Amino acid sequence: MITRVPGFAIGHASDFENLTGCSVILCPPGTVGSVDLRGSATGTRQLDALLGFHIVQEIHAVLVSGGSAFGLDAAGGVMEFLEGQGRGFDVTVTRVPIVPTAVIYDLSVGNHRVRPDRDMGYAACLAARPEFQGDGSLGAGTGASVGKLLGIRQATKGGLGSACLEGLDGLLVAALAVVNAFGDVVDPDTGEILAGVRTAPDSAEFADAAALIRQGRVRQHFGEPNTTIGVVVTNARLNREQAQKIAQMGQNGLARTIRPVHTLFDGDIVFVLAHPEVAADLHLVGLLGQAALEKAILNAVQHADGLGVLPSYQDLQKEKGAKL
Repeated sequence: MITRVPGFAIGHASDFENLTGCSVILCPPGTVGSVDLRGSATGTRQLDALLGFHIVQEIHAVLVSGGSAFGLDAAGGVMEFLEGQGRGFDVTVTRVPIVPTAVIYDLSVGNHRVRPDRDMGYAACLAARPEFQGDGSLGAGTGASVGKLLGIRQATKGGLGSACLEGLDGLLVAALAVVNAFGDVVDPDTGEILAGVRTAPDSAEFADAAALIRQGRVRQHFGEPNTTIGVVVTNARLNREQAQKIAQMGQNGLARTIRPVHTLFDGDIVFVLAHPEVAADLHLVGLLGQAALEKAILNAVQHADGLGVLPSYQDLQKEKGAKL
């Protein structure tokens, strides 16, 4: 749904055999970007271009990839595609595409020897379209999982989700989220756990990760790392500093839907991409960005497919219904 914001396109490359993938957001000319990092286990590339006092002012794409730090290689394919399109920062002899990238850890779900690479990044660009392509287990969300306090066998399938909200005078604020959280995903309105750590590998009941931690169940080792990556896309007229404030406010969307969030084991990060067209109050954009991220996170788990490796939200709902 981020493609409801004019000029943006999204492309996914999904490996359903090895359970990994990547997703690219291609930006229209003149796009401004920034970022906010809260997790302590981030894997990133070229984020410096999103921070203050950097010479680069325009962002050409954002890539979200599986494969942990190995998946950062996929950004090379995005750069190759964009250079071929004549897109990038002009350095006289060529144009250098600016492609901030962040990864999730999905190595425990599929074949850990197969990760998104340069070819997959290029394929995602070839698949990019200015239209909605679905939510769930695709692209960077193919191998995503949720709730890993007790290990991957008691986790629930995560995924990729999106949402778009409208504001005043033509304002659009959309979000994409790849949900691979250590904690549980919770409906912020009801408190119901939608996806997370289960009481046993064959159970449809949630154990409540936050309650377990309060009872002393802690994980001392790194185990299965995690991460939730959000991308807020808007047509609001923002500069880089304002975009960073929107990214900071967007983290509230993660905090309202993931419990616990921003842990030592998560690489939580929120990007903001703005193609400046509409004048809008910064607080309104921030509130809509937070709300869009909340919806995107819920959509990610509610539309996920277990792919034969982990139960999804829909699988667990069916199992609970069968027992009633």
